[in-house]
Amino acid sequence: MKVLFLANRIPYPPFRGDKLKIYNLSRRLCKDHDLYLIAFVESKQELQYKKYLDPIFKEVHLVYQPKWKSYLYSALNFFHSMPFQLAYFKSRNMSNVLHQFLDKQSVDVIHTQHLRMSQYTSDLVEHPRILDLPDAYSLYWQRRNEVDRPWWNKLFDSLESKRVIEAEKVIFEYDLNLVCSVEDRDHLLQIHPGSRVELLRNGVDLETFTYDDHNYSRCETLLFTGNMDYAPNVDAVTYFVEQMFPQLLSNHPNIKLVIAGQRPVKQVLDLASDHVVITGFVEDISEMYSQADIVIAPLRFGAGTQNKVLEALAMGVPVVCTDIGFKGLEVNSGDGVFHANNDAEFIAHVSNLIESEELRKLTGQKGLELAKTKFSWDGISNDLAQHFNSVCED
Repeated sequence: MKVLFLANRIPYPPFRGDKLKIYNLSRRLCKDHDLYLIAFVESKQELQYKKYLDPIFKEVHLVYQPKWKSYLYSALNFFHSMPFQLAYFKSRNMSNVLHQFLDKQSVDVIHTQHLRMSQYTSDLVEHPRILDLPDAYSLYWQRRNEVDRPWWNKLFDSLESKRVIEAEKVIFEYDLNLVCSVEDRDHLLQIHPGSRVELLRNGVDLETFTYDDHNYSRCETLLFTGNMDYAPNVDAVTYFVEQMFPQLLSNHPNIKLVIAGQRPVKQVLDLASDHVVITGFVEDISEMYSQADIVIAPLRFGAGTQNKVLEALAMGVPVVCTDIGFKGLEVNSGDGVFHANNDAEFIAHVSNLIESEELRKLTGQKGLELAKTKFSWDGISNDLAQHFNSVCED
C-alpha cells in the first residue's frame, strides 16, 4: 500500500509527542508499505534530519516556514474565524508541494496528522483520507479554559476554544478520524454526533525505553519530563512546586524534584532551588527514568495520553498523575499509575510510594507489564495498517 503522511512537524529527532508518533509508526510500517512524507520544518537546521528519514520513506518533502512567518499568519488571523493553531500552519507553499506531489504520485491513502493540517486535505475527496487528531483538541481547550489563570489567558483560551469546536467539524469530511484515548473519542462523538471516530493509542518504544532491573531500594528523586515550553507542562510543574512540593519536603526532606525537558521557559527556570533541578535538553531521556524513583504528572489541563506516563511504565517506574495523565490509559489506579483527584490525594500517593519500597516495586512491575501488552508501537502500527485497509475498502 502507498501511504502519504502529511505532518505539521518533521518527525525527527523524535523528542516530542507529534514527532514520536509518526516516527515510530512509520519505522514499522515501512517494512510492508511504501511510505511518503510531506512535513513542515521551522528552521533550516532541521533540513539536515532528512537523511534519517530517507531509509523510512520513499520520498521526503520538507516545507520550510520560519517561525516569524507563522506568527505573522497567526496575528493576521485575529479577526477571522480560523483557530490560531491552524493559522500558524497556513502556507501556500505547503499546499503547492502537496498538490504537485499528488499530480505525480498515486497513493492509496492519505494520513493527515493533527487538526492543524486538515486545511490541506479536507477537500481531497478523491483520496481515502484519515485524520489522526490524535487528541480531542476541543477537550484540551475546554480544560485549559477551566483552569484558574490570568484574565488575559482566559480571554484568549475562550476565543480559541470556540474556534476549535467549529473547526473540528471538519472531521465529517474524512473517511476516518483517529484519537488516542476512549475519553477523547467519547468527547468528540458527544459534541460532533454522527462523526466516524475510532481509537489509535499512543505507544512507547520498548527498544528505547528498556527495563533494566530498576533499583527500587532507593527513593530520593521525583521526575517530571516533557517539553518545557509547552503550556500544560509549564503550568503543571509551577503548580506542583508552589502548591504540593513544600508539604512533601516537610515530611521527606531528602527528596528532590528533577524537571527534564528541552526549552525551559523563564517561569520554569525560576523554580530551580536546592531541591529542584532543571536539566534542559537531555540527549537520552531514558537515563532520567533510570535514575528516577517516582514520576509525577500533575497536569491540570490537556487531552489524550501523556508520553511521560507511558515512558515511565516501560521503564518500570511508578507514576502519580491527575485525570489528564490517567483517564486515557483505561487502567485501574495502582496498575503502574496512581490516580489523584486533588492535591491531597496526589501528595498522599507520592508519600506512600516514598515510604514503601514494596509498593514502588509492585506498582512499577505492573506498569512494565502494561507497557509491553497494551502500549507497544508494534501492535499499534498493526492497528493503523488495519485502519488504512478499512478506508481503502469503503
